[in-house]
Amino acid sequence: MPAADMLAPSDEIHTYLVARLNDALRRPGMWGGELGIRLMLDHLLFLERRQEAWDDEQRALEQRKAWTPTGVKGAFGGFLPADPDASVASVYAEFAHRQGWLKTDRVLSTDEYASMLATIDSWAAHDRVWADVTSFFGTPSVLFGGTNPYYGKTLGYVTAGLSAPMVFFHLWNGTDPDAEPSWPPAREQPLLLAIRRGDAPFAASFTYTPEGHRRRPAQ
Repeated sequence: MPAADMLAPSDEIHTYLVARLNDALRRPGMWGGELGIRLMLDHLLFLERRQEAWDDEQRALEQRKAWTPTGVKGAFGGFLPADPDASVASVYAEFAHRQGWLKTDRVLSTDEYASMLATIDSWAAHDRVWADVTSFFGTPSVLFGGTNPYYGKTLGYVTAGLSAPMVFFHLWNGTDPDAEPSWPPAREQPLLLAIRRGDAPFAASFTYTPEGHRRRPAQ
């Protein structure tokens, strides 16, 4: 067993865990998916002596219908096609943001955020792809999933205020139900299926594109 004076100080451990949590949120498939993210959160809350914070968050997720016996992933089953963890990571990112842990590539100004909220309903009335989102709304605050356009991903946008809900654009590049799986996919860009506003009741939080309506799982 190492001597106590050989252990890393708590602030270094905290910095390390915050960095690993952000890695897990951005590339969840490489870090064990939802379970890996949950473990990172548990370690951070233990280090901060705030383990009860996750119990409060889980109750809030249950009230929003964003939590099921199989975790957050089960909540997406009725709203989006099968997803490689990026959508699930976006829900955990909401919690990480409110804790001050989420590292962002860009923070929207108050005016940019207000303009986005005012625009997304009408903007989503037409089918869009990944490039349309970034050309219209700019670089996302966080990219959940890799940069390869052949895979689905979620783009998250956030303002500086920790209480302001994040906004997420859920993109998909899977196989049509009546088609044989192929590689590379038939589409060069993932399709935007839905825009989700964080902290709203889950069923009411999605704004679908026409393509998203067509591909929403049967209820």
